[in-house]
Amino acid sequence: MRTDSINILAISGSTRKSSSNINLIKAIALLTAENFSVSIFDGLTELPHFNPDLDYGQVPEDEKVAGFRKQLRDADAVLICTPEYAVGVPGTLKNAIDWTVSTMEFSKKPVALITASTAGSRGHQSLLGTLLIIESKISVDTQLLISGIQTKLNSDFHITDEDTLKKVNQLISALTSIVKGEIQESQLLPAPLLN
Repeated sequence: MRTDSINILAISGSTRKSSSNINLIKAIALLTAENFSVSIFDGLTELPHFNPDLDYGQVPEDEKVAGFRKQLRDADAVLICTPEYAVGVPGTLKNAIDWTVSTMEFSKKPVALITASTAGSRGHQSLLGTLLIIESKISVDTQLLISGIQTKLNSDFHITDEDTLKKVNQLISALTSIVKGEIQESQLLPAPLLN
């Protein structure tokens, strides 16, 4: 059983410097300071547009893409906090994930997905489906939809809504269990069926 800190790579789907999703990541980092070491990936907007012709193994790999993939490989788990944009996944976040499909950094990687937005259900389901099809390890308790996030955080990076705090703590506990191998494969969400 692990006793050391769990290395978490956190990714915000928002490109705004002080977005609610960045603030939520910081709140989670504070909540988990004793058990998690949280690093925030800040290069989302610097990744080139995904192009299969430039992908791994065909031409020299882009330095920023290589760096992103390495951070994913080195992490024990990934935390994604994202808004919904135009009832879908923000383009920069989807672009980043597309760069990992051929090299499979998300395969068997424990992932917590939080969609924190005004509404968010459609974007959440879309991104959840993508993460599952690329074999991320996600359980019912490591995915969470938080609506009206702006009213549930304060400027000190504390979650002020009791129900939201409870659910985030459950997500943290569930992610820890997956990292430690305490969750059976049968307890993870299955990949969606493709028609």
